[in-house]
Amino acid sequence: MSQPTGEQIMREFVPASPFAALLGIGIRDLGDGWAELTLPYRDELATMGDTVHGGAVATLADTAAMAAAWSGAEVPDRLQGSTVSLTMQYAKAARGTALLATATVTRRARRLVFLDVTVRTPDGDAVAHGVATYALG
Repeated sequence: MSQPTGEQIMREFVPASPFAALLGIGIRDLGDGWAELTLPYRDELATMGDTVHGGAVATLADTAAMAAAWSGAEVPDRLQGSTVSLTMQYAKAARGTALLATATVTRRARRLVFLDVTVRTPDGDAVAHGVATYALG
């Protein structure tokens, strides 16, 4: 039996992750070194009124970075990984809207994967930009 690819692992992992499921995060698309994930709007994700909590935005960005890091990666013997760092810059409040995060690998260096992440509304308005470092294995 062949070993699953990183993309296949993420297609199973993200929907099964309790926290991602709690927030409603889903995979829109995955490819070699990139991922697009969605976060539907719900009142429970608001910090006040209909403004999406910055922590929910960061969680979406972090999850997208993880999915992109695994997609296209050589799968390590130990299926283990973790976020090393995540830095977010918020451009505008997301108000009462679903969000889309696109993460792209900028560099792979042994176990470490460096990524750019953009979070935007379905209309394309930028909400936040992040840079992440993820460790595989």
